[in-house]
Amino acid sequence: MNELQRVKSEHEGMLLQFESENRTYFAESINDRGDDFFEKFAERHLELLAEQESGACAYYVLVDDETVLGRFNLYDLIDGTANAGYRVAQRFSGRGVATFGLSELCLIARKKHALRILRATTSNENVASQRVLIKAGFVVLGTAEVVGRLGMLYELNLESPDRHENKCLQ
Repeated sequence: MNELQRVKSEHEGMLLQFESENRTYFAESINDRGDDFFEKFAERHLELLAEQESGACAYYVLVDDETVLGRFNLYDLIDGTANAGYRVAQRFSGRGVATFGLSELCLIARKKHALRILRATTSNENVASQRVLIKAGFVVLGTAEVVGRLGMLYELNLESPDRHENKCLQ
């Protein structure tokens, strides 16, 4: 069964495998993280856990048994707002995994982190991610730059009174 879990130290190996196996795929829609990211993954994972502990970010991993299906993150948590980001393994792409994971992340953002507004950006090349955001109830705010690429900025009001508009609250 797919479960969105808060990232812990024991996820390090699974996350490195997920990132390594999907490196080329991810680079198609967002800039490559570079060799340094992979060479210093253990150090970066400890930094990520410290960021999470400080409350500035909240990192989640969608797992099925011992397989990482995707990563779903909340970062820059400030005054009831946060940015959301996610990536799904290529072999699970197109199977509703991103939609499920983002919906779960939205519920966690509202219930566990008391967030009111989520924002997300996606490059223009990443049409699948744009569809996922729209399905979840995000609306386009305008254009944005996504790691040097043209993209779109989306926003979701987690306090929306219209539950039919906001899929994350259903």
